[in-house]
Amino acid sequence: MAYDVIVIGSGPGGYVAAIRASQLGFKTAIVERENLGGICLNWGCIPTKALLKSAQVLEYMQHSKDYGITVADAQVDFPAVIKRSRGVADKMSRGVQFLMKKNKIDVLMGNGKLKSKGQVEVTDKDGKATVYDAKHIILATGARARELPNLKIDGKNVIGYREALALPTQPKSMIVVGSGAIGVEFAYFYATLGTKVTIVEFMPRIVPVEDEDISKELEKIYKKKGIEIMTNSSVEAVEATGNGVKAKVKTATGEITLEADVVLSAVGIAANIENIGLEQLGIKTDKGRVVVDGYYQTNVPGVYAIGDMVPGQALAHVASKEAIVCVEALAYNEKKYAHKPATIDYMNIPGCTYCAPEVASVGYTEKAAREAGYEVKVGKFPFSASGKATAAGATEGFVKVIFDAKYGEWLGTHMIGANVTEIIAETVVARKLETTYQEVLDSIHPHPTMSESVKDAIEVAYGEAIHL
Repeated sequence: MAYDVIVIGSGPGGYVAAIRASQLGFKTAIVERENLGGICLNWGCIPTKALLKSAQVLEYMQHSKDYGITVADAQVDFPAVIKRSRGVADKMSRGVQFLMKKNKIDVLMGNGKLKSKGQVEVTDKDGKATVYDAKHIILATGARARELPNLKIDGKNVIGYREALALPTQPKSMIVVGSGAIGVEFAYFYATLGTKVTIVEFMPRIVPVEDEDISKELEKIYKKKGIEIMTNSSVEAVEATGNGVKAKVKTATGEITLEADVVLSAVGIAANIENIGLEQLGIKTDKGRVVVDGYYQTNVPGVYAIGDMVPGQALAHVASKEAIVCVEALAYNEKKYAHKPATIDYMNIPGCTYCAPEVASVGYTEKAAREAGYEVKVGKFPFSASGKATAAGATEGFVKVIFDAKYGEWLGTHMIGANVTEIIAETVVARKLETTYQEVLDSIHPHPTMSESVKDAIEVAYGEAIHL
């Protein structure tokens, strides 16, 4: 009942930590209370992408005449769309089960919590508690939908992302509160399938963490799709009616009442730090997150934390990289790994939103770069000028690049358009290598592709545009 490493939580942080630990020679176990793969694989990243693909296929069929193809009137089988999404999630979860067996990792099903230093207590579904010893304990318990005091998720009138992924019937109307990634992705999905969607955003613009030009473009496109958008607004109260809900919305000009079948609360996440024994060991937290150093060590030796429960971007790919850095660092300390891993540069983390058109970004926004004191060169290249985008019928959006005028350093990239989440990695790698604009221009990009629009945008920034 003793292990070198026990990981609590099996999301993209936890299961990656367990696999890397096993690869490096540690006897490893992982604790999971629900489904292997955590929220990302079962109720987040993966099933939402399956839903969004169904919406995209519907859009293709609705516009097939634009491509010279005539099809009969496309009909939405909402339960079948949901069923496909759940099937994709189940397949991915089974894939994690396979990886656990392949890497000889013991899976301990139940609720895990810190019992004492070097001990984890796992309580199974029948209430039986078992204590396991571990030299290293990695906390990777993730996060859940955040609830506002006046917008409690009841699963019926006010739902969170989990309920939105598995509704039994398609609502005729929906109010989406919050316009971050979760909010705008579900808004696109339901609106495309025919639900009347209204987005209520507290901030002055939607997708508020993105560059202002991205927010303006997405709002314009969403309004064209028939999505109503209310910024500088907040839902103050929700009242159930016989047929749905009434929401009191405070706007800049006064209070109004909106009616809909359901309200989707998408106002962010809250870390799962309760009831896992943090207080028992005196582990420090700050603003609802566990305090860690650059290698994810808490203030208690032998206890580490990664993913959504620590400061930093709450993204699956961040959790996975934190897992690897954490495990390789503790392996280095025990002479099981040749070198100490580099810490993560949180200014070079790509953010991706999978609505249509997609949004992808990394680094400084234009405003942030100027506020940081940089003199900048900015280039924008519209997909309407791209041969590949035009051929694909995907001319919405643009690529925007930001460079330091003095040294040519690549400060940031912001994209909105088809498949841009597949293109953003070029900027991430280039920034990691401290590449200058000239080196990118000297690297031949394939034609015709959407990705060459990055090179085109850089040419615009430096007054060398060929295709614009």
